[in-house]
Amino acid sequence: MKIPYRIYFLLILTAALAAVASPQTKRPKKVKATPVTAVQPEPKSLPTPEPKAAVPAKRNERPGGEAAKTDAELNKVNPANPAYFYEFTRPGFSYGRILIEHNDAGEGKISFLKDGFDEMITDPIDLSPVTLAKINVALAELKFLDSTEDYQYARDYSHMGNVTFTVNRDGRSRTAKYNWTENKNAKMLMDEYRRIGNEYTWRFEISVARQNQPLQTPGLMDAIDGYVRRGEISDPEHLLPFLTELSTDERLPLIARNRAAKLVKQIEKQKAK
Repeated sequence: MKIPYRIYFLLILTAALAAVASPQTKRPKKVKATPVTAVQPEPKSLPTPEPKAAVPAKRNERPGGEAAKTDAELNKVNPANPAYFYEFTRPGFSYGRILIEHNDAGEGKISFLKDGFDEMITDPIDLSPVTLAKINVALAELKFLDSTEDYQYARDYSHMGNVTFTVNRDGRSRTAKYNWTENKNAKMLMDEYRRIGNEYTWRFEISVARQNQPLQTPGLMDAIDGYVRRGEISDPEHLLPFLTELSTDERLPLIARNRAAKLVKQIEKQKAK
């Protein structure tokens, strides 16, 4: 059946009008994304560093400082009329130089140069009657002030350290130098002053350690115990007051205090024999 031309035309026109009348869906416009620039925080002004305090030069004094010496201690450091002088020198040893001087009462001072230091350290000494007696017996046997004997052994043992003794008494003076000897009294004299040096350098070491490095004190207690057992301390009883003090010092580790107390008992036991 053929559709009449007019009807066909009307259908097309109606469809066109309907399309125009219907609302058109608009596509959203594309929005260009504007790149966002990150806002950088303003750098804070750094504080001006304070000038560093000047570092004091290294000195040979006990860390922590000490109270001023009493008159009695000053008298020991500067004894009146010192009569006995001893010097030991051996560069490279822990204590490369040791000087001891004292009067007839045993009051005086010890000065020593510790390895790694530039200046001598000085401490007072107070020798016991036992130590003084050993020294005076050796000097009497040697007839030291009257003798001209050379105590030096034929071979030179300066690698073990050189010693120098001087005695001033009644306006007379004599000096002897040697590093090894076969004279038993000259050797006794040398050994006694070495033992004095052992005691007082150890006192220095443990006094510094108890103030600043208490953890080192157990090892130092082992060292003095070894000295005593080997006879390398002139008069072990002279150590008793100091060892007793250490045995009750709570700054020291318990093991160090116990070793000090044990050594006190050993020395007292030996003394009772």
